[in-house]
Parts: sequence; C-alpha cells; structure tokens
Amino acid sequence: MPPSLMSRRAFHGAAAAAAVSIAAPSFAQSPWPSKPIRIIVPYTPGGFTDQMARLVQPGLSARLGQPVVIDNKPGANSLIGVDALAKSAPDGSTFGVVIAAYAANTTLYPKLPYDPKKDLAGVSLLGISPLLAAVNNDAPFKTAKELIDYARAHPGKISFGSSGNGSAAHLTSELWKSLTKTYMTHIPYRGAVPALTDLLGGQIQLFFDAPTGLINQGKAGKVRLIGVASDRRLPAVPEVPTFIEQGFAGFTGSTWAGMLAPAGTPREIVKRMSEEVARIIKSDETRAKLDAMGTFPAGSTPEEFDAFIAAETEKWGKVIRTAGVKAE
Repeated sequence: MPPSLMSRRAFHGAAAAAAVSIAAPSFAQSPWPSKPIRIIVPYTPGGFTDQMARLVQPGLSARLGQPVVIDNKPGANSLIGVDALAKSAPDGSTFGVVIAAYAANTTLYPKLPYDPKKDLAGVSLLGISPLLAAVNNDAPFKTAKELIDYARAHPGKISFGSSGNGSAAHLTSELWKSLTKTYMTHIPYRGAVPALTDLLGGQIQLFFDAPTGLINQGKAGKVRLIGVASDRRLPAVPEVPTFIEQGFAGFTGSTWAGMLAPAGTPREIVKRMSEEVARIIKSDETRAKLDAMGTFPAGSTPEEFDAFIAAETEKWGKVIRTAGVKAE
C-alpha cells in the first residue's frame, strides 16, 4: 500500500477515534450523587416531620457517600417549604419530607403556589403515625364511648384542640364528629404544644395528636389516653385500644411522613433514593425507634407513595368539604 494512502487512512482513523472520545461525555452520566443532598423540611425543628427526616439522614449520608443536610423552611402550613422544593432544580440534589397536611392542603387552599401533580413526585412513604386521643384527667368521661354519650347529651360542651385548621388532628376530630353525629367545639392552636398545655390545664377536654406528643404524657398519668385511630394497637402503648375495637367501625386517622422530589428528577435517581430509604426504614435499628414514636414503618416504592397521596387527598378532601373547614 502506498505510504500516502496509509497516512490518509491513519489520519481518518485517528480523527474518528477523536470524535468518539469528544462525543462520549455527552452520553455518559456522572455518578449520583456527586454533591451534598439537601432535604427540605417545611416545619420547625423538633416536630414529627423533622424527626422523621433526621431519622433517615445519617443512613442516607453513609450509604450515598455525600453529606445530607436538613433545611427547615417552616411557614404557611408547610406551603413555603413545599413551594421551595417544587421550584428546586430536578437534579437529584434536593428532596423534601412532608406529612398529612400536604394532602389536605390540596383541598384546603383554593390556590396553591405549586401544582402537586405537575411539580412534585413521590419517592417513598417513610412511616404512618396513627393519632392518639387524649382527654383531660378531670373530664366527666373516661372512655371513648362515655365521651360520645356525653357529647350527645351536651352538644357543644366538649371542646377539642388541634395544632391548627386543616391539621391531621383537626381533620381526624372532624371525621370522628361526622361518624358519631356529635357536635364538639374546635379550638385551633398554633402548634401541638399549646394545645397540649391547655388540655393539661382543663381549658379543652379532648386532643388528638401524633403519638410522639402524647405517649409519655399518658404513661406519666398526666392525661388519659382513650383510643388509637388505627386498625391496630401501637406497640408503645399496647394497653390503649383502637377506636375500631371500641365499636367505631372504620374510624382511622393519622399523620404520616413521606419523601418527595421535584418533578423531572431522573427516575433512576428517584428509584435509587426510594430503595435506600426503604433499607434504612426497614432496618431493625430504625424500626425500634419508630416503635417508640408510635409510628409504623413503611418504605414504599415511588408508585406506591403516589397512589397513597392520591387516596389521602381524596379522603381528607371529603372531610374538609363536609365540615366546611377553612384555611387560617
């Protein structure tokens, strides 16, 4: 072969190889995660949502090899933090943890700053925390049945507290009122702590709350725990019967925590995060912590969590419309 022909072929071969090497990075994907991960919590530190986010934080950091930072963005019944999540870059560097109010807000607020279906995507349900019902020790009733009998005989005399209009505690109480055909007076508070304070002081007689806020109070004898709004008892307080056991068929109400991602986050990243969260949630160490919190572990797929959110949105939307609940 003539030298000139060999040189031309060598040149073209080298050029082709160079083109492949230049084009390759555009098809290759950088490993995820390649930078720290932020988890937005749309509530103040210390509450149930924050606790659930911090429960998975160290495990995620260890398993993913990147720092995982909790970013508390409270305000407007979680709307501020959720809106920040919805507007975050869908690159796998930002996630969020929400609770039952996220589903209720879809109906509670006529106009949201984000579209739950278009702007956000489910990652995994972390856990479900059935609400406990507590009554003041001096109240003239000691059981759920006695309370309902009293409420029917004295319409409006029983006042129940909640951590705010549209909260899981409020809506669960409204659902119980509807099922039992009773009238009780709602007293909304700005958070669970002031509601519990007034329950202890006798200003209100009934308070539904996440178990984390009532288990120790009940064990210390400061309040009387009269029921669990679930289809099974809580391991942390096995002596407290469910409302269903007490004859209130179908009555359940809970708060829950789940992880979301901005819509458009690559599905392989969402799937990987879901799998890692599930491994952490289902570990013996985490399950023991959840049991103490009165929370049943979940760890779902993204598709399962999306379906769960849809069912919760429908359930609480009906309660909100029936009770005429308005946002604060």
